[in-house]
Amino acid sequence: MDFKKYKTFQVVADTLNLTKAAQMLGYTQPTITLQLQSLESELGVTLLNRVGKKTYLTPSGKLVKQYVDQTFALMDEMEAELRKLDNPHGLLTVAAPEFYCTQYLSLIIHSYISQNPKVKLQLFSCDSNDAMKKVATNEADLAIIAGPCDSQQMELMPLGKEDLVLVTTKELFEKHDTRTLLETYPFITYKSGSNIQRLVNECLQEYGFTPDKYIECVTDETIKRTVLYHTGTALLGSALVEDELRKGTLAEIHRFPGKIETSMVILKKRITEQNIQSFSEIVQRIWKEWD
Repeated sequence: MDFKKYKTFQVVADTLNLTKAAQMLGYTQPTITLQLQSLESELGVTLLNRVGKKTYLTPSGKLVKQYVDQTFALMDEMEAELRKLDNPHGLLTVAAPEFYCTQYLSLIIHSYISQNPKVKLQLFSCDSNDAMKKVATNEADLAIIAGPCDSQQMELMPLGKEDLVLVTTKELFEKHDTRTLLETYPFITYKSGSNIQRLVNECLQEYGFTPDKYIECVTDETIKRTVLYHTGTALLGSALVEDELRKGTLAEIHRFPGKIETSMVILKKRITEQNIQSFSEIVQRIWKEWD
């Protein structure tokens, strides 16, 4: 199928003037005539008739014109959609724990949207386990998680590491020796089975401490606030408690270096999608700058 001939016919059918069509297409008038004759021969019908100085579409010409218009309109639509693939657009959903949402992603999103204004971002605040589940079921396009990811379907992109710090309030730390403190007050921690809880258990085993009393919370921020009310002790990421440690509202009992690995997870089969690729690139760049 020679699209050039069909395009020539479309322009001639729109203008019904060979001279004007030749000017619009940048052809000579004889070239226009030859292309139309070739197309009529190919289709086996007459497309145009001339009566005096006027050109008219035949019934066959009108029918061919309808399909030619539809064909070129569809091709224009296809080209427009292809151009969109070169630039991020549409909806992008990111899942992450609350701390990452408030402390990191809010800044990253501002930078990303300023560069990709046609993308609509949706942010889910949830724990790392739920974030990975959302990626696995395509409820989220990607996730930022704390701790390991064992899924073979996921591409894991390390972003950084931070310490886990066993903390309590300064008042409790100064009032009790460590053993009494740990045995008397509850250990405030993440819900059982959560991703970060696995790391917490490893650290407690390493430290030789098995809590008899504990309180389970859903988010890092809830754990920290519960500790700040002099409720007990907790193991939290250093980034979450560094301000309180510096101000002296929290005291460090013990530090476990580099225990939390922050990563971005994406389904391997979706990693080349433009929205995901562009967002992951800016996350990795900005996170590296922070480190």
